[in-house]
Amino acid sequence: MESEERDICSFLDALAGQFVSAREIARRAGGKWRFQEDPNWPAPALLRLIDSGIVKSDSAGRYSLVRSSKNRALRRWVSPQIRKILEQSGKDFGPAVEPDDPEEPKQG
Repeated sequence: MESEERDICSFLDALAGQFVSAREIARRAGGKWRFQEDPNWPAPALLRLIDSGIVKSDSAGRYSLVRSSKNRALRRWVSPQIRKILEQSGKDFGPAVEPDDPEEPKQG
């Protein structure tokens, strides 16, 4: 991944699922001077990112970062004890993903 593609991905990652126009990406991801020199600089990088499946485009020509289910599956509780304490508090701390194979304390 080239530096232009990394700049675009980090900018889109900060917007978390929002669709953004190519002009806005050019203005905010590359900086003021880069936009003034060439306002169409992100076009080739956006095409490469779309081809590789990292970025998606809507019908209005705006772009968003594709969220993979892999990133969501990595969220889990730090430990079963902390989970128990937080659940007993009665407060809602948002959705949490159960690990695929919960670790049971080994008795030996």
